[in-house]
Amino acid sequence: MAKNFLFVSLEGLITDIAWQVAKEGHAVKYFIQNPEERELGDGFLEKTDDWEAELDWADVVVFDDVLGQGKMAEQLRKEGRKVIGGTEYTDRLEDERGFGQEELRKHGISIAPYREFDSLLKAIEFVRRNPDRYVLKPSGQAQSVKGLLFVGEERDGKDLVQVLEAYRQAWEKRLPAFQLQKRVVGVEVAVGAFFNGEEFLEPININFEHKKLFPGDLGPATGEMGTTMYWSSPNKIFNATLKKFRGTLADEGYVGYVDLNCIVNSRGVYPLEWTARFGYPAISIQQEGLITPIGQLLFDLACGKTFRFKARKGFQVGVRIVLPPFPFEDRETFRVKSRDSIIYFTDEPQGVHLEDVKRVDGEWVITGTSGVALIVCGTGPTMKRAQKQAYRRISNILIPNMYYRKDIGDRWFEDGDRLHTWGYLRGV
Repeated sequence: MAKNFLFVSLEGLITDIAWQVAKEGHAVKYFIQNPEERELGDGFLEKTDDWEAELDWADVVVFDDVLGQGKMAEQLRKEGRKVIGGTEYTDRLEDERGFGQEELRKHGISIAPYREFDSLLKAIEFVRRNPDRYVLKPSGQAQSVKGLLFVGEERDGKDLVQVLEAYRQAWEKRLPAFQLQKRVVGVEVAVGAFFNGEEFLEPININFEHKKLFPGDLGPATGEMGTTMYWSSPNKIFNATLKKFRGTLADEGYVGYVDLNCIVNSRGVYPLEWTARFGYPAISIQQEGLITPIGQLLFDLACGKTFRFKARKGFQVGVRIVLPPFPFEDRETFRVKSRDSIIYFTDEPQGVHLEDVKRVDGEWVITGTSGVALIVCGTGPTMKRAQKQAYRRISNILIPNMYYRKDIGDRWFEDGDRLHTWGYLRGV
């Protein structure tokens, strides 16, 4: 039976999933708070300028972010509404990096040593006194500026000091709080699962993000250039991390998806950061791997049902197609090179998911501000087959000035071997 879905977004991140739910025959209304992003999904979805006026119409309300949305979701659940979204507590897990790390520690989970700062100068002095390899991670609103994240390579910390000095010149006011985390070497892997307010649903998701701009994990950090994943029964990584939060999330009444990005090596599992919401573009790639319709899954999740949803065996690969100036902010470059570019398909689009796109007179057109265009997915019984399908689908797409990584998934063959050798992908 068709349901009424109200999607509430800060920046238009959940446009694609709203579209997928609408394609399944459900009624959808979509609100985007940021005026500069409100064209996202135009021509694909029915929009509303006042989401609160639609609450009585909605069977389910879906929030797509943290940064205060958890408080709104929590209040609506107290009013008896069916809501997918966080709580004030789960927002803090992601928004306040130090809080998120300390909660991991309280739950008996190993974490990498870290230190929080509110001054770039103090951080520079710290690194000079304590030379080592660190990862610089912005906190709060600055987390959305992905180019600020920096992974130190030099053991004496001189590369990080140079970056911090540069940030003092350009980003002092936009980086009021950040964390330096000691760099841990190993395999970067994330574990995530849907939570229905009382318990985690199965299967869980194991995913591998590709954050650097260029093939070979070179260049500046981006929000994401692609992700590989598969659905799994609970394994050693899940049991060592997320499973320990079942009681806390149940006490909070959390409903939605939650993910922990970790570094894993022969000594243990070290969670790096929380995603207490859907991941982007992860949720679109996950949807490609589902057999259970995403609308049905979201509705049953919001109702607090316990069920095992159906997912494909094998692997999913998602590749992000981007345009200038991504991953940097340059409004003039975006206006000249990317905005209002038409997306051409040489064949019927398959496995294609929306990002900053609208539809005008039947044409798919680039909009928004960031230069992220599409996610193109492939699935298959092996990683190679999933890769091949994704890149074959990309070959049918033409956007002036588009670029993407051609190696999404290559890392699996080494990382998968190491994870299997260490025993992390087995149940315990």
